[in-house]
Amino acid sequence: MIDGPYYVLVLLGVLGTGLVAGVFCGFSALVMRGLASLPSAQGVAAMNAINRAALTPAFMLVFAGSAVLCAMIAVVTFVVWPDEGRTELLLGSALYLFGSFGLTLVKNVPRNEALAKLEPGTPEAASYWPAYVREWTQWNQVRTLAAATAAVLYVLALF
Repeated sequence: MIDGPYYVLVLLGVLGTGLVAGVFCGFSALVMRGLASLPSAQGVAAMNAINRAALTPAFMLVFAGSAVLCAMIAVVTFVVWPDEGRTELLLGSALYLFGSFGLTLVKNVPRNEALAKLEPGTPEAASYWPAYVREWTQWNQVRTLAAATAAVLYVLALF
């Protein structure tokens, strides 16, 4: 059974990955649907504003901090090599690090950067907006599933 500081580390991993999964889920289920219903100029302007606002210390602490926690959990798991929960801890860490954090860097952020270069109301922005919403949301759903599954795996490792 996991105990002591290792237990606290995994518990923080559950909290962090679960919070990120909730944010991502809310985005797919509510925010992106709402933005997609707007005229493209308004949707582009709103999403660019959201992307700028997302770079707050509070969100970055949870998002990047969870990646650090997952990396720490993986390293400690390799060092301690527990009899129980090892597979769940390593899979949970990999899912968050690659399926949530990593995908953000290689799929969502490049789309955000491309959108930020477009002036709302231009034909280029209007042309890019539907594909942006569809592709960004698809990758966001993968990130959501990865973060949520990581949280579940961490919980399973605790029992």
